[in-house]
Amino acid sequence: MEPKPPIPEFFHEDKPREACGLFAIHGHPDAARITYFGLYALQHRGQESAGIAVNRDHTIVDHKGMGLVPEVFDVEHMKELAGVNAIGHVRYSTTGSSILTNAQPFVVHHRNKSYALGHNGNLVNAHTLKRELEESGSIFQTTMDSEVFLHYFVKSLKLGFEEALVETVKNVVGAYSFVMMTSRGEIVGIKDPFGFRPLCLGKLNGNYVLASETCALDLIQAEFVREIDPGEIVIIDENGIRSIRTPVPACSAFCIFEFIYFARPDSNIYGKNVYAVRKAHGRRLAIEAPVEADLVMPFPDSGTYAALGYSEQSKIPFEMGMIRNHYVGRTFIQPSQSMRDFGVRVKLNPIRDLLKGKDIIIIEDSIIRGTTAMTRVRALRELGVKRVHMRVAGPPHRFPCHYGIDFSTRGELIAYEKSEKELGDLLGLDSLSYLSLEGLLEAMEIKAPEQTFCKACFDGCYPVEFDQFLSKNCMERS
Repeated sequence: MEPKPPIPEFFHEDKPREACGLFAIHGHPDAARITYFGLYALQHRGQESAGIAVNRDHTIVDHKGMGLVPEVFDVEHMKELAGVNAIGHVRYSTTGSSILTNAQPFVVHHRNKSYALGHNGNLVNAHTLKRELEESGSIFQTTMDSEVFLHYFVKSLKLGFEEALVETVKNVVGAYSFVMMTSRGEIVGIKDPFGFRPLCLGKLNGNYVLASETCALDLIQAEFVREIDPGEIVIIDENGIRSIRTPVPACSAFCIFEFIYFARPDSNIYGKNVYAVRKAHGRRLAIEAPVEADLVMPFPDSGTYAALGYSEQSKIPFEMGMIRNHYVGRTFIQPSQSMRDFGVRVKLNPIRDLLKGKDIIIIEDSIIRGTTAMTRVRALRELGVKRVHMRVAGPPHRFPCHYGIDFSTRGELIAYEKSEKELGDLLGLDSLSYLSLEGLLEAMEIKAPEQTFCKACFDGCYPVEFDQFLSKNCMERS
C-alpha cells in the first residue's frame, strides 16, 4: 500500500498532538469489529495511521494503514481479521515518521510465538536500551520506541512470561500505556509507575476490554470496571483477569493536559468527567480574568466547554460566532495565491452579523505555536470586530514535553520568555490572560493535585528524568 501524501500545511491545527489511542478485547467472537468501533471512538487521539491485530490459530494476523479508521479498514479486511482476541491502535507521530512501517500494533515473531504491541507515550531511555540491545545482536525494523519494549521483553522471556513483563517494566523509563497480545491469546495492559497516560478496564457481555478512554466503552456499550492503576500489569486470558503490581513512586504524574485538550469531553479519566472539568476551568478563568464584552465564543471545537463555564460565571452571553465545516477532509488541490487565509476559512466561517462591531471574548484551551491564533484574530479584525480579548483555560506553555506530546523544544512555544502583554500584542489582541496554575489545580477539586498531575509543560518540573539526546534526535514517539 502506497503511503498517502502529506496533508497540506494549511490543514494542520496549531495544537499539540499526542501519540495515540489504544483498544483491546478478549474472548469476543467479533473481536475485530468491536475493536474497529473502539478505535473509531478514539480517533481524536491519532489520525495518521490505524491498525488492528487479532489472535487466530496460535498466530497473529494484522492489518495496518495510513489514514483514518474508516479509510484503513473495509468489510473485506474485517473478514480477514476473524478472531476472538484483538488489539487496536490509532497513531499520531512526530515530524518525519508518518510512514506505514511505524504504524501499530507492532508484531514480532520469536521461537514459534508471536506478540503484538500498541503503545501510547514516550520511553525516555529508549535510545540507551536500543544501543544495548543492538550490541547484543538485536535488529530493529522501525524508529519506534515501542519496538525497544518488545525486544527487551523477548530477551527477558527466559525468566518466564510474567517475570519478563515485570523485568521489562522495571527497565523501561518514561510515560506509557501499553496493550499487548500473544499468539496464545493473552491480552496484557500496562501502565507506567507514574500513570502519565490513561488506560481503563471495561466488560462487554462478560468479555474484558481495555481502552485509552471511557468514550470507547460507551460506543460499544461496555460496562466501565475501573482504571488501570499506575505501575499495574493486567493479564487477561481464558481463566479471567489477574493483576501484577510493580513499585510506584509516592506521587503520581497524570498528564493534566488530557483534561485541557486531549481527552474527549464525554470521557471520564482519572476519576473525573472531562466535560465538567473543562467547564470548571472556564468558571475559574472568568473569576481570575474578567473583562467587559458583548459575547463569549470559542473557535470550535477548541475551548468550547471552557467557554460555557466562562459565560456561566461571567453572565456574558455564549455564542458560536464561528461555524465549523465538519466535512473538511484531505485535499491535495492547493488554493491559489489570491485565496488569502484559505486554511482558516476552509474550516471556520464567522457569522458576520453577530460579530461585526462587537467586543468579544475568545476562549482557547491552549496556545502552543501561535500561528493559527494570529491568523484568526487578523480575520476577525478585518470582519469589523471592535475589540478582541482572548482568555486561555490553562497556564502558558513555556516548557517542552518529553512524555509523548509533539513539542520537544522551547523554541516551538510562543509563550517561552514572553509576558502576557507581549504575547497579546504579538497576536493582535486587545487583552490576553491565562488561567493560573494554582487556579487550574484548584478547579480540579481533588485532594493534593500538586502530587497527582504532571505539569511540566507549565512549570518545568519534570517528574521523570529524560535524556536530552532522545528528546531531540533519536527514537520516534509511538
